[in-house]
This record gives sequence, C-alpha cells and structure tokens, in this order.
Amino acid sequence: MKILVVSDSHGMDRNLEYLLENEKNIDLLIHLGDLEGSEDYIEAIAPCECEMISGNNDFYSDLPAEKIIEIYGRRLFLTHGHCYGVYQGFDRLVEEAKQREAEIVLFGHTHVPVYEKIDGITIINPGSISLPRQSDRIPTYGILKIPEVGRVEFEIIKKNKKKC
Repeated sequence: MKILVVSDSHGMDRNLEYLLENEKNIDLLIHLGDLEGSEDYIEAIAPCECEMISGNNDFYSDLPAEKIIEIYGRRLFLTHGHCYGVYQGFDRLVEEAKQREAEIVLFGHTHVPVYEKIDGITIINPGSISLPRQSDRIPTYGILKIPEVGRVEFEIIKKNKKKC
C-alpha cells in the first residue's frame, strides 16, 4: 500500500493539489492535522481514501484528535503531536504508542520532518507542505509503503517551493 502522508497545510491547499496531481498510484492519504477547514475539499480532490485527524489549529473541526488504523496487521497511531510535548522530545509519544500497541507513530505539529526508530517504535513526521520550519524552508511530505509482507518503507520528500 502506498500512502501519501502530509501535515500542517493550514488551509493552503495549493501544495496538496500539486502533490495529488503528481504522486501516482496513491492508495491512502493521511493528513495529520492543522487542515484549518479544508477537510471536505481534501476528501473531494483526493483520488483515494483519506484518514484525517485534527490539530491544535482545527478549532471547529469534527475530526478526531487521534486515531489508530491498521494496515496489513500493522498498527499506526495518528496524532498531531501537540499533546505529547514533541518540541521537547519524543518520549511521551513513544510511551503512548507502546500503550496503544502501535509500531508506527505519525505526527505533525513541529513542521519539521522526522524519521527515526526509538525503542522499537517508528516515529514519522512528514514536516509541513505549506509552512516548513526546517533550515532550508522547503515544503516536505512523506510516502509510506506498507507491503502485505515485508519491510515498511518511508521517504521524506522535499519539493521546490516554486514547483510545489
């Protein structure tokens, strides 16, 4: 399964539109919050199923704050991350994932891409497709590949601001 993972679009959907036009064969779109009212629009333009959660700027959203999804027997914990002190580290996030028996945590909030493994838990943040905060300020997103059998793969992809 090929999954497009995005976060922190903050209602600026042009970059997401670009990604959906250019990333081919996407089976699932995961948005990790701070959509700021774009959830209906995203579902309308996405060529696949969508999993979305709310972030700290989604004040009037009916989206859940967190979610567990299973793909081919693998448990993924989706959270925006702001309730777990992700600016200070990932310890609380890892402990929550363990309690929920998730092997992968996907989060946003920091606008900085992360891909690492801590205590057997894979930690993924795709960064922001609209307001990146890492030093190069290039919008980022992720492609997560989960096969029925075999190793999970994740790639953080940077897009030139002029193109994306």
